[in-house]
Amino acid sequence: MTEQAHRSGFASFVGRPNAGKSTLTNALVGAKVVITSSKPQTTRTVVRGIVHRPDAQLVLVDTPGLHRPRTLLGERLNDLVKTTLAEVDVVAACFPANEKIGPGDRFIVNEMAKVKRTKKVAIATKTDLATPEQIGQHLLDITRLGQEVGVEWAEVVPVSASRGDQIDLLADLLIKLLPEGPQLYPDGDLSDAPEEILVAELIREAALEDVHDELPHSIAVVVEEMNLREDRPEDRPLLDVHANIYVERDSQKGIMIGRKGARLRKVGTDARRQIEALLGTPVYLDLHVKIAKDWQRDPRQLRKLGF
Repeated sequence: MTEQAHRSGFASFVGRPNAGKSTLTNALVGAKVVITSSKPQTTRTVVRGIVHRPDAQLVLVDTPGLHRPRTLLGERLNDLVKTTLAEVDVVAACFPANEKIGPGDRFIVNEMAKVKRTKKVAIATKTDLATPEQIGQHLLDITRLGQEVGVEWAEVVPVSASRGDQIDLLADLLIKLLPEGPQLYPDGDLSDAPEEILVAELIREAALEDVHDELPHSIAVVVEEMNLREDRPEDRPLLDVHANIYVERDSQKGIMIGRKGARLRKVGTDARRQIEALLGTPVYLDLHVKIAKDWQRDPRQLRKLGF
């Protein structure tokens, strides 16, 4: 029996904001590499999660949700998605099974149709929130949308990332569509995003909990310094993390800090737990809230904040 050829390559999830792309990435990788939140539009950096198999390496590129942009930040995020689509081997569109196919989905599939050589997969996400009848209808609607727009789906797969339903099957199907090639990343690497970026994202995720209206979009986090504390015994390391949470207005700063600093303390506690779980080291987290006025619309501020 001939040995199976090793496959490796890149797959990207696209979909409307909050279509379940980040949760799906984490479920496939088996660890938290991208932040998830019930607030739409939480992903801003293209984080690559890495799925290791003996016969393959699947590199998942998580993109921001494609949407009609209202700010300069929105335009930059959309450009980032379009560049990514042209560079990966497989594009997988996510359609939440508990929501009807809408104009936003059509907009995304239209964009996919422009990328000719990339293989295309459709994923019905969040099947745990839909009835079998709804899922059946949803799969028919996805197939019809592909036909109308001129996209040929290589696969159409229903999954539930939160329950783990069909996640292994999805990985198998994506891997089958990758080209033959060598391993791209060392064993054990779960993401190629620098640790500072992952840490900043976990702080932003904690900061997004329990905030409403326009505030989620106004939050940006920059890790200013991250070092192991000197003079510590080897068996008792401590990682010092100094980070700034940026908001756009004074009133938002007040909300972020909370009464007598209670909200910021909670953000710090939640974020520290997640960072320690990710890096496997005790963490001292020092957080400050600063104002970067209207940063989403200001090219200079966007650059400073890493967009």
